[in-house]
Amino acid sequence: MQYPFNSERKARVIVVDDHAIIRQGMSMLINREPDLHVCCEAASVEQAVDANRACAHDIAIVDMSLSNASGLELVRRFQFLFPQLPILILSMHDEAIYAEPALKAGASGYLMKQMATDVLLHAIRKILQGELYLSDQMHSRMLKKMMGSEKSESPVGNLSPAELEVLHLIGLGMGTSEIAERLVRSVKTIESHKANIKKKLNLDSGNQLTLFAINLVASRVGS
Repeated sequence: MQYPFNSERKARVIVVDDHAIIRQGMSMLINREPDLHVCCEAASVEQAVDANRACAHDIAIVDMSLSNASGLELVRRFQFLFPQLPILILSMHDEAIYAEPALKAGASGYLMKQMATDVLLHAIRKILQGELYLSDQMHSRMLKKMMGSEKSESPVGNLSPAELEVLHLIGLGMGTSEIAERLVRSVKTIESHKANIKKKLNLDSGNQLTLFAINLVASRVGS
């Protein structure tokens, strides 16, 4: 696919992050480019959905952790409502754990926040060309996994996107009913996810699951 954007027809970008300073900094960086323009910024899933309904964007840049939500939830919502919208996940979360679930949920790329700004711009343009973006290290890791020569480095990496999302919401202090309401799933479905998570993480009780989830989220505060 030939790159379709230029100074006369700029790619419309939406930036979704619950930290205003990060949104503003990213917007300033992107808006310096002749072929890219940040049309909207959003701090939550609801704001992002409303913004894209008001103005169709060419790409969404989404933080993995939003206020009281997971970036994966927004990926799933966008996939349902705007299936043609490509999404780049930008996060401090370890790509070895979260990149694959993000792609499975529907993202077109995953980039660690500590990467250089030119890498971000390269990832954006690559996705706008209809390709996927992963770091060279993550690309190599996934190829090895496909070939059966590497197991997941963390048991969390064995969780499905839905299970990872449930684990994140548990870590935010949500109960089963609240998670079911947020994800528009039945309580029975959430309970099934929790049982699968405990099995995959080798946890014996609901208390152990809650403690694990809280520690996981706490270790990524500030992302």
